[in-house]
Amino acid sequence: MSETPTRRRIVVLTADSIGKKLAGPGIRAWHMALALSVVADVRLVSWSKVEKMTAPFSVERLKLGDGDAFAELEGWADMILFQGVAMAIWPDLASSEKILICDSYVPMQLENLEYDGEYDLRTAERRHAHLSYFMNQTLERADFFLAASERQRMFWLGALTALGRVNPYTYRADPSTNDLIDVVPFGLASEPPVHERQVLKGVYPGIEEDDKVLLWSGGIYNWFDPFTLIRAVAALAPRRPDLKLFFLGTKHPNPDVEEMEIVSRARSLAKELGVAGRNVIFNESWVDYADRQNYLLEADLGVSTHPVHIETMFSFRTRILDYLWAGLPMVVTRGDHFADLVAREGLGVAVPEEDVEALADAIERVVYDRATHDAAAENVRRVAHGYEWPIVLAPLVEFVKNPHRAADRQKRDSTIGRPRLWNRLEGAKALLAAEGFGALVRRATKGPRNRSGKSGD
Repeated sequence: MSETPTRRRIVVLTADSIGKKLAGPGIRAWHMALALSVVADVRLVSWSKVEKMTAPFSVERLKLGDGDAFAELEGWADMILFQGVAMAIWPDLASSEKILICDSYVPMQLENLEYDGEYDLRTAERRHAHLSYFMNQTLERADFFLAASERQRMFWLGALTALGRVNPYTYRADPSTNDLIDVVPFGLASEPPVHERQVLKGVYPGIEEDDKVLLWSGGIYNWFDPFTLIRAVAALAPRRPDLKLFFLGTKHPNPDVEEMEIVSRARSLAKELGVAGRNVIFNESWVDYADRQNYLLEADLGVSTHPVHIETMFSFRTRILDYLWAGLPMVVTRGDHFADLVAREGLGVAVPEEDVEALADAIERVVYDRATHDAAAENVRRVAHGYEWPIVLAPLVEFVKNPHRAADRQKRDSTIGRPRLWNRLEGAKALLAAEGFGALVRRATKGPRNRSGKSGD
């Protein structure tokens, strides 16, 4: 008689808030925990705000600096799946002997080049060096990496190669390197959205029942370009007064994420052009995750505009998944993964960056030409199926069912191919610049933790 396979235990660790209002990383962590709970025991853990949620897994808050609580989690787990710079927040993660899965769907080094544009150059350089050190530490240590697209996978493979992780051990284990890094896109629900209540048309101040709504789903961040979009709507407003642009969220659900300067600049431009509150409307809060389908299903077009720079090239705009889920045609800026998809599959129109005239023309064509709109909507529904969560998360679920250390980490003292001394020197310089000599000394003298969370001898 065969024995029932032992269920693995996995911690899904995120910096994002978990609750009714969810942003991209929190949404992704939630759905990962949901999918993995079918094949493993799961604890979804955030070191930000956590609300009580009903789920087939544990939802917990890990208080910042609570080494004992982290040690308990680490001791319980067979695997730890984490996002972003978790090793900077929880240094013991780097020395854990558990199998580590790094969700790298956001190339933070590139995103922060835009985010840090609000700082002077010297400060930005220090912040970048600090971030790069911890990202490199993660790339050196994790056993399995997740990228959101094939384009992102190429980016991370370059970084892994530079750090020596693509080596004879990992190559011979799997010449495709999928054992080391695989593509796990952001996903969408398998169940189609259902409109439950009126939220925009005929209800929201400034939006009439018969108006045409352009929906900007998600927040407004430095790496986006709301200005060209606002100018395009203002250009259309005299002949299309029923055209309304609605920004879905300005106040991020994570209290640690401050409102960026770009939000106030976008508001100011709308006022300057005379369309604020009339053709351009800002939601001053953040829509509950379980309520967003009502906004999506009342919209006529999904929009996303951005400058074309290196962050754009490797980004994966998670808001586009909501447009796919709701069957919304799109007008987007060229240059990223989804712009290529929109153009290739006929999901709407991809336009050149910062081209007000082209953007206005595309919006007018897709919104007001019924044949164009309906054809794009049909193509959106066709493509959406391939992005459903159970499909996109399949490589992660398979790994958790059959976990293994990376081939070059199976020998604990392996230094194969890794320029460790150089990285440690660069890391020391970054830590010294960002946090001072005291932090450097503390990191250098920090002993390993045992499961009680106390420093070992």
